[in-house]
Amino acid sequence: MPEIASTFGVGLSAIQQTLTAYMVPFAVMTLWHGAISDAFGRRRVVLILLGLFVAASVGCAVAPSFSALLICRALQGLTAGAGMVIGRAIVRDVIEGAEAQRMMALVTIIFAVAPAVAPVIGGWLHHWFGWRSVFVFMTVFAASVGWWCWKTLPETLSVERRQPFHPAYLARAYWSVWTNLPFVCICLASAAGFAGLFIYVVSAPVFLMRHLHVSETDFLWLFGPVTLGLVGGATLSGRVAGRIKPAKTVMLGCCIMAVACGFNLLLNAFVPPGVPWSVAPIFVYTLGMSLSLPSLTILALDLFPKQRGLAASCQSFIQAGGNAIISVLAPLVWGTTLSLAVAQVAFLVLAAVGVALYLR
Repeated sequence: MPEIASTFGVGLSAIQQTLTAYMVPFAVMTLWHGAISDAFGRRRVVLILLGLFVAASVGCAVAPSFSALLICRALQGLTAGAGMVIGRAIVRDVIEGAEAQRMMALVTIIFAVAPAVAPVIGGWLHHWFGWRSVFVFMTVFAASVGWWCWKTLPETLSVERRQPFHPAYLARAYWSVWTNLPFVCICLASAAGFAGLFIYVVSAPVFLMRHLHVSETDFLWLFGPVTLGLVGGATLSGRVAGRIKPAKTVMLGCCIMAVACGFNLLLNAFVPPGVPWSVAPIFVYTLGMSLSLPSLTILALDLFPKQRGLAASCQSFIQAGGNAIISVLAPLVWGTTLSLAVAQVAFLVLAAVGVALYLR
């Protein structure tokens, strides 16, 4: 961010808008990716939006002005959520039962590891080649994924199973989803549980460089444990699929997160921050969160078996909207490691309330 600010001659507060310009369109469009794919098919929508994301990434890499960068970041946000939303719908198109939970656990690993690994890659790319290289990497990576999908991704939603794409039908469909209290509760629980991790992801530069005194190339101190926790929890979720009901898996995950939050709070209240002890509770929290996330997704989508794309959109909108809010509010709590720990506890309480209301 400081280098981008220097390039375009703007302040750091203005550069923060590049994150907002991405997150807000991302959240809004997650409402529509699934509904569009319900009407026009999964494969076509994925390929078109991946192509637009590649074009937006090229625009970011060569942006001649700050305004151009903001516009291209917004276009990235509009298109980037397609894989996250439609990918979940594709899983439920073709797989049922315990096998669906196992596959959703694998999807969770991929979706969760990506934002954990990305800052590490980005830090080294910036260190070696400057900030524009990050967007060059996005271009090459997205183009590779697009080519792979074009070659290997089949259409999983047959024509006879597609839903109409007109205002009256969509209004009724969205109304039925948003007024379904169990669905809203389970989605809020998922978003709040993830927020307990995402607050550290957004605050990573301050948390690591200011509080833990590590360099921009040492972000692995945070994202290494986070990645291990994500992979471990999702793997465990796949192992218990078919043996433990999804609701009980969610409750087990919440218990693990509660232990991690309590330890994190005590540690930051009485011990000076440092590595590795300050990141150990985050690993445990991430393990519990990743254990519960696939089951939360299954519970939500199974409430609407004929409109899984639209339901996945609404679920992702709540998740992305929560992430957008966290990206704005993070500066209010990243002043100390203790305030970050308190924020994590608050998010877990919200998640537990959502699960309790869903079970009732």
